[in-house]
Amino acid sequence: MSGKQIIAGTIPTRMALTGLKSRRVGAKKGFELLKRKSDALMNRFRRMLEIIINTKDDMGDNMQKAFFSLTEAQYAANGSILPLVQEKVSTASIRVAEHVENVVGVALPVFSLINESGEGELVGMSRGGQRITQCRKKFVESLELLIRLASLQTSFVKLDEAIKITNRRVNALEHVVIPKIENTIAYILSELDELEREEFFRLKKVQAKKKEKIAADQAAFLAKGIDTTQAAPSALGQQDDQDDLLF
Repeated sequence: MSGKQIIAGTIPTRMALTGLKSRRVGAKKGFELLKRKSDALMNRFRRMLEIIINTKDDMGDNMQKAFFSLTEAQYAANGSILPLVQEKVSTASIRVAEHVENVVGVALPVFSLINESGEGELVGMSRGGQRITQCRKKFVESLELLIRLASLQTSFVKLDEAIKITNRRVNALEHVVIPKIENTIAYILSELDELEREEFFRLKKVQAKKKEKIAADQAAFLAKGIDTTQAAPSALGQQDDQDDLLF
């Protein structure tokens, strides 16, 4: 097992082997789930990137139209429309709400526009009020696209971080945790096999010692003139002789 990493402090026992096999099953199951999660996040990441590109293109076109509409409104009002708008507007009519979207366990922030103004009244009826209203609509559309783009980019950053973390976990399981468990299991199996071989060798030595002792005892008895190979007289045979004498 030289050159291969194993789990430190592992005692090569049957109990440890059973525990490591359970950990191996859990690690492989976790690897499969994290791999699926990574694939799902990558698919969402690619779709979100495409939506961001399209939204940026729409944002550029819409902002161009909005500023052109502002120029038309200023021309129709014979000057700046800022005093007219400030006189008409007292509170903010457009707000941003936030909610969370769950994508395979990753919380992505989503922003949405809330327009509380409705159609509203014309601003500066005598000085291009219709142009100002159209300009306002164009800028509201641009603001909606801007909020959508901000939501997409914020979610994009969160998704990118989640993908990096998930991929690190997948790589750690695939290249560190699972191989280390496999190496430790192989180490325990080799140690247990070695212990079994040692036990078998010990039993053979014990049997050899017993045979040597029996042979030595027989040699000692023979030296004393005692034949240990002769069978002992049967008690039943003696009983039969007695019965013959009696009858």
